Amino acid sequence: MPPKKKAANKRAPSKSQTKKKPEIKQTSSLLKSVTAIFIIVAIATTAGFLAHLFLPPKRPAIIKKPSSIIKKIPAPPVFEIYTKEEPDYHPPATLPVKPKNSHVLPFVSIIIDDLGYDYHLATGFLELNTDLTFSILPHSPHGTEIAELAHQKNVEIMLHLPMEPFNYPKADPGPGTLFESMSPDKLIDQLTANLDSIPYIKGVNNHMGSKISTNEPQIHQIFSILKKRNLFFIDSRTTNKTICQPAARLFQIPFAQRNIFLDNRQDAVEVQKQIFKLVKMAESKGEVVGIGHAYQITLDVLRELLPWMKQKVTIVPASKIAHLVETQI
Repeated sequence: MPPKKKAANKRAPSKSQTKKKPEIKQTSSLLKSVTAIFIIVAIATTAGFLAHLFLPPKRPAIIKKPSSIIKKIPAPPVFEIYTKEEPDYHPPATLPVKPKNSHVLPFVSIIIDDLGYDYHLATGFLELNTDLTFSILPHSPHGTEIAELAHQKNVEIMLHLPMEPFNYPKADPGPGTLFESMSPDKLIDQLTANLDSIPYIKGVNNHMGSKISTNEPQIHQIFSILKKRNLFFIDSRTTNKTICQPAARLFQIPFAQRNIFLDNRQDAVEVQKQIFKLVKMAESKGEVVGIGHAYQITLDVLRELLPWMKQKVTIVPASKIAHLVETQI
């Protein structure tokens, strides 16, 4: 038999001793896991903060557009209208009226205003192959190009002269505007720059201008320059108080005035009505002036109605209707 001492030394471990070691190992593993997760979260948070701080923000998709769209050409100025006299308008007695003749169709001049901002729309009007008159805004993005192209097509060109309206600055005529506050020298300098900005012009009509066209000294200054340049003037009649006709008589400048706006309402049916009215007035008066604008709707309606119009009237350049105003006795 083995000695008793050795047997006494080999005692079985207590229950408390057998459970203590696994608990220590589990606690240590849990602590390491928590610490690792904390470190990962801290690194991710720090990386995100640094990226937000130093990296450029991602651009939204809407900004990624072609440069031709970003640098969009500004829209042309709006126009000023005065239409109260249209339904029963009668030309002044001092203006010559073409006599009615069964063998001669009445004359109609159609002026397209506000050209110079949309080159492709201008080419659309040229493709009508009709004696329209192009009135081009000074210092406009495509004014010179359109004038060159119109000249090649033998289309008459006018300067659409920006003049101050009564409701300025709510209505802004745009670059080159003649203001009532200008000194005579400054007004003439601006007018000269405007006239020089568009080649091949034969005449002028006012863009807006309800205020300036009632100011006698300034209209006289303007007409003195037009006289020197041998240009005619078409009054767009943006106010019934305009004094352009007597000024044209005084300076002996060929003159006419707008009878009807074709597209003050940009609706196909309304434009058609205005064209019918223009033709009816021409049959009654002998010759009339209609003013339209550089709108797609105007181009579309003219394309549709021109064959019918040419059976009723002769479409002529504005210079054919601009006459010297007879002196009153």
